[in-house]
Amino acid sequence: MTGTVLILGASGRFGTNAAEAFAASGWTVRRYARGGGSLEAAAMGADVIVNGWNPPYPDWAAQVPGLTAQVIGAARASGATVLIPGNVYVYGAGAPPVLGPDTPHAAQNPLGRIRREMEAAYRDAGVPTILLRAGDFLDTGASGNWFDRIMVKGLDKGVFTYPGRPDIDHAWAFLPDMARAAVALCEMRGELARFKEVLFPGYTLSGDEMRAALERVTGRALRLKRMSWLPLQIARPVWRMARGLVEMRYLWDMPHRLDGGGFGALLPGFRATPLDTALAQAVAHKVQPDERVARQGTVAA
Repeated sequence: MTGTVLILGASGRFGTNAAEAFAASGWTVRRYARGGGSLEAAAMGADVIVNGWNPPYPDWAAQVPGLTAQVIGAARASGATVLIPGNVYVYGAGAPPVLGPDTPHAAQNPLGRIRREMEAAYRDAGVPTILLRAGDFLDTGASGNWFDRIMVKGLDKGVFTYPGRPDIDHAWAFLPDMARAAVALCEMRGELARFKEVLFPGYTLSGDEMRAALERVTGRALRLKRMSWLPLQIARPVWRMARGLVEMRYLWDMPHRLDGGGFGALLPGFRATPLDTALAQAVAHKVQPDERVARQGTVAA
């Protein structure tokens, strides 16, 4: 069941990949830029609204509630289903290592509470909503995330920098795969609950495993270097973004992975891109991947 999708934040990480995935599946894709007129009017005739809006951390408290209210209003007026890319912030520090559909949303830190309140607003509003929850993003190019700005910044010099404990699980999502999953879920929206939370399993990798995979992909030995948080700690009083980054540091020292059982039950035929293939695309802007890996290509929809 295809239709028309309105992408909010179509130039962002998730929005860009979502627009490509919906178009590849035969959907009519509309893009909405903030300040581009009435969102309610733009949503008329849309079957799905993809909320790819994600302000910088310092603006979350001021902007997220208002943006959420706008999207809910547009969904009510148009009858569209909302698709939200969720994250693991809602669980909070001290969450169990396996995050599942029944794991409490117990975050007490400011950013975690904002995400909890945002999700609760959609649930309480009663508008059809699909929340696709995932770990940290791997993109097909440099998009300003942890992976490309910190971890593989020194890859061409043989250095892999890791922000936390390298011996524990960390959840990752390859954005083209997550976007394909979003499309598949939207195409079965009529079969889902009014508010449906789906955990996207993606890849679960320790820092050591990520380094080893990157060695396979690049064909070069890599030294794992622990990132120093001291510069961010020092910058907090003068750089608001640093406060949010330090606030979420616990995720790099807390083992976690997403339980993919529910996802597999909904989309049993979904094929994820092989890890090495995804990493080859994610680092191609830094180094030339091994040709044998690059030739594998991305899994088709």
